[in-house]
Amino acid sequence: MGSLDATSTSLAEDLQDLQLDRPNKGLKSVEELEKLTVDEQLSDIERSVYLLSSGQEVQRISVIHNLPDLLRDTESHDECMRRVVPKVREVLHVAQTEMQLAASSAFLQILQKNLVPIQNYSQTFLQTILNSVDSKDPDVASAWLDTLLDVIDLLPKEVIKKEILGSAIAKGQLAQSVQSRLACCRILGKISTKFEPFVIKKEILPVVQSLCQDVDYEVRGCMCRQLDCVSRGLGLEATKSAILPELVELTNDEECHVRIAGLETVVNILTLLDAETCSATIIPLVCKICQQAVQAEDATLPVVATQLGKLCHGIADNLTDEQKQWFIDYYKKLCHVGLEKNKASSRVTMAVSDKERTKESDLTDIFELEDKLVECRKNSAFNFPAMVLFSGAKQFKQELHVTFTHLCKDPHFIVRKTISGGFHEVCKLLGNSAQLIQADVVALLKDESIEVLKGVVSNMPAILDCYMTSGSNHTISESKSGPLSDIIPAFLASENAIFTSNNWRLQQELMENMACLIKCYSSENLYNKVIPILRQKLSKARALPVKVAAARSLLTLTRKVKKHEQREEIFHSLIHDFCHARKCYWRSVFIDICRIVIELYSKKFFKESFYEYLLELHTDSVPNIRLRLCSILPDLKRLLILPTDRGLLQQLDACVRKLLVSEKDRDVSEGIQDAVEELDKIHIPMQSMTRRNFFEQDLEDQKKEEEEKLLLENEEKELKKEEEAAEKKKGDKRNLVSAKKGSENGSSKIPGPRKGSRAGLPGSNTATKKFLYPSHITSEDENRPVIPNSKIAGTSNNKLVKSKSSNCISQIPRRDVEDLGNKVQVNSNTSKQSSGESNINKKGVSSPKLSRLPLYSSNPNIHQGRPSSPSLIPIKASTSGTTNKTSKTTRGSGIPAPGSAGLRRASVPTLSTTRRGSLSGQLSTEVNPKAKSSNGAMSPSIKERKKSR
Repeated sequence: MGSLDATSTSLAEDLQDLQLDRPNKGLKSVEELEKLTVDEQLSDIERSVYLLSSGQEVQRISVIHNLPDLLRDTESHDECMRRVVPKVREVLHVAQTEMQLAASSAFLQILQKNLVPIQNYSQTFLQTILNSVDSKDPDVASAWLDTLLDVIDLLPKEVIKKEILGSAIAKGQLAQSVQSRLACCRILGKISTKFEPFVIKKEILPVVQSLCQDVDYEVRGCMCRQLDCVSRGLGLEATKSAILPELVELTNDEECHVRIAGLETVVNILTLLDAETCSATIIPLVCKICQQAVQAEDATLPVVATQLGKLCHGIADNLTDEQKQWFIDYYKKLCHVGLEKNKASSRVTMAVSDKERTKESDLTDIFELEDKLVECRKNSAFNFPAMVLFSGAKQFKQELHVTFTHLCKDPHFIVRKTISGGFHEVCKLLGNSAQLIQADVVALLKDESIEVLKGVVSNMPAILDCYMTSGSNHTISESKSGPLSDIIPAFLASENAIFTSNNWRLQQELMENMACLIKCYSSENLYNKVIPILRQKLSKARALPVKVAAARSLLTLTRKVKKHEQREEIFHSLIHDFCHARKCYWRSVFIDICRIVIELYSKKFFKESFYEYLLELHTDSVPNIRLRLCSILPDLKRLLILPTDRGLLQQLDACVRKLLVSEKDRDVSEGIQDAVEELDKIHIPMQSMTRRNFFEQDLEDQKKEEEEKLLLENEEKELKKEEEAAEKKKGDKRNLVSAKKGSENGSSKIPGPRKGSRAGLPGSNTATKKFLYPSHITSEDENRPVIPNSKIAGTSNNKLVKSKSSNCISQIPRRDVEDLGNKVQVNSNTSKQSSGESNINKKGVSSPKLSRLPLYSSNPNIHQGRPSSPSLIPIKASTSGTTNKTSKTTRGSGIPAPGSAGLRRASVPTLSTTRRGSLSGQLSTEVNPKAKSSNGAMSPSIKERKKSR
C-alpha cells in the first residue's frame, strides 16, 4: 500500500513538472527581447548580415533560405555576393545540421536558376560544397554529396576537370577514410560520362581498378555499381579488356553484397556488349550466378528473381534453344521455391516448440529465410510478363500456364497481390490466348484480400478490353457463354468484399471502373445488374468521392439503356431521392450529379430535365446548399442560347436577383457576388450566330445530342418492328385457322359450329343452355346449319332470301319475330314452300331500306372468341327512362351493309335511347329508324310498305 502511494506521488510530481496545457508564467526578459528585435529601417542586405552575425539559429536558417531571392534582385546582387555570401560560408563551418541542410539546398537552387555566373559559382559555392563533403556528420556529408552530384550535371566539362576531378582522385586513395573512398566512387561514376575515353582511361581507370580491389566490401560494392557509367565512357573495346575481368571477379566475391552489385551491373551493361561477348562471357557467368543463388538460398536469390526478366530479355537473341529452355525451367523453380520448405519449417517449428528446446536465434533464422523465399516468389511474379514475352505466347500453355495458376493461388497474399497487379499485361501479351487464364482472373476477383482485389479491379478496363478483342463475343447476354460471362459476375460480386473494408479509394476506383461494362454488357443486363449496384452505392456509400464516382458511372451507363421508360425512371429517381430529399446532404449530392450531367449529356437534355429542378435549390433553407448552388450558376448560363432559352434565362436572372436581395448569410452573399461577376463575363450566343461562329465549340455537344436522338429513333424502330412482327404472327395464325376451317367445311363460306362446343348435347348443363340460347331459340335451331343452294330434307320455318344486289344470301332476315318487351310485330314476307324441300325465292321483291327495319344480327357472336352458327337472333335493345344512357346490346350485333358479299363480323355498336324511344348509335352504317308510338307499334311507314307488298 505504501509503494502504491509512493508511485502515485511520483507520478503527480512528474505531471506537475511537465505543466501540460499551462502557459509559461515567466515573460521574456528585456535582454531577450532586444536580441530578437531588428531595426525596421535596415535594408534586406544589412538585415541579413546582422542576423548571420548575431541572430538566433532560426533567424540564420531563414537568411540562408532567402539567399536565392536576394541574388535574384539585380540591385542587391553585387552587394549580396560581396557581403552576405562570405558571411554564409563563414557561418557554415560551425553550423548545426539543420543549417547545413538548408545551405546545401540553397546552393543547388542558385546554380539551377543561373543566378550567379559559372566562374563566380565555382570560386565560391563549389569550394564550400567540396569541403563540406568530408563532414564528420554522415547526414551532413550525404546531403552535400548529393548536392555535388547534382551540380556536376550542370557544370561544364572544363570546370569539372579543373575543380572536381583532382579532388575526387585524391579522395580515392587507400589512405583516405572509407567515407571518402565511397564518395570517390560515386563522383567518378558521375564524371565518367563527361570526358573523352582517353581521359577516362588515363585519369580515372587506374583509380577505378584500385577501388574494385579495395579491402572494404562496401567500397568494392559501391565501385561495382558505378562500372556501368565507366564502361559507357570508355567504349566497348576498353570495357572488354579492362572492366569485364573486374566484373567477373566481383560477381564471385565472398560477400553477398558485392555479388548482388555485380549481378545488377551485368544486367545494366548488356546493351553495351556485342553478341560474341554475351555468348562467350556473360551467359556462362549469369548461369553460374543463378545456380549459386538457388543452392545457397541467401540474399542473392530475391535479387536474381528481380533481375531475371530484364536479363532474359537482354540476352534472348544470343541464346540457343537449350539455353532458353534452361532459363524458363529456372524461372519455374523460382516461382515454386519455398512452398514445400515452408510446410517443413512449420512442422519443425511446431515440434521444437512442443519440446521447448528451441533457441530464439534459430526461430529468427527460420523466419528470415521464409521471408526471403516469399520475396523471391513475389519478384518472380513481378517478372511474369517479361517471361511471357521471353518464351512467346504460343508456348504459354505448355510452359508457363501451370506456373501462372500456382502464383495466383500462392498461400502468401503479397505474391497474389503482385501477380494481380500485372494480370492485364499478361492478357495483352497472350492476345487471342487470353481465355486460358479466365479461371485465374475469376479466382483473383474472389480473393478475400483487399490488396489482391485492388490489383485486378484497378486494371479491369484493360482486362475486359483484352477479352473483348480476343474473343468473338462483343456483348454478353444471358444466352451467351464465354469468358465475359464468368468474369463480369465475379467483378460485380467483388464489391461485397471491397465495401466491407475502409479503403474508400479502392471503392471509388471500383465505382469508376464499372463504367467500362458499357462496352461488353447489353442494355437489359446493364439496367438489371449493374445500375442497381450503382444506385445502391450512390445512396448508401459513406465517402463522398465514392458517391460521385457511382453517379458518374450511373449516368454513363444510362446513355446505353435503350428503353426510354427505363431512362426516365432513373432520372426521376435521381430528382426525387436527391433534389427533393429531406436531408441537405443528399441535396448537396444532387448538385454534384448536375455537374456530371452537364459534362456527359447534351445541353438540350440538361435544360429539359434538370435545369429547373436545380434552380429550385436557391430557396433551400440550408445556407451550404445555396452556397454550392452559387458556384454552378455560371455553368448554367453557358448552356443557354437565345432566343430559344429566353425563358430559362429569365428564371436564372430571377434566382440571382432573389439571392442578391434576400440573402442574409454572409458566405452565401459573398458567393453570389462572385457568381454575378463571373456571370457578367459570360456572353450568351444567338442561335443564328451559333451556326457560324460557335460550331467548333459546340461540336461535341452536337455529337452528344445526335447520340441521344439516335437512341430515341432506334427505340421507335424496334417498337415498330415488334408491332409488325406481332401483327404478322397474328395474321398467319388467322390464315391457318381459316384454312383449317375451310378444309373441314368444304366449299361453304358460312362458318359452322365450333368443335368442342357442348351446346345441345345430351348431358350439357341447363344453365349453359340458358346462357347460350335465348328463350325463343332452341339448341337444335342453333346447331342446324343453313347451306344455300342445297336441298335440305324436311321443312323449315326460316327462309333465306337471295339479295338482288349480289349472289350471296341476303343478311336481312324474313321471319316473324315477336318482341316481348316492346310488343312489336315484324311481318316478313315468307317464301313459298315446296313439298320436301326449301327453295330460295328468286322473285323480284324490293329490299326494304335499312333504316326502316329493326336491328337484327345475322351472325351473332354469343360466345366470345368462337364462331357461332348462322342463326337469326334479334338484337334486344333495353330502353330506360333516362336520356343519353347507353343501352346494353348483344356482342357482335353490328349490321353490315345489305348486299355485302359473304358474312362479315361488324363492330359492336353503342346504342342509346331517347325519351321518345328512338334508337341512335354508332354503327358501321347509319341506322335512323322513325319513332315508335307510345304503345310500341311500328311507324305508319312500315304499314304502308306492307300494304304495297
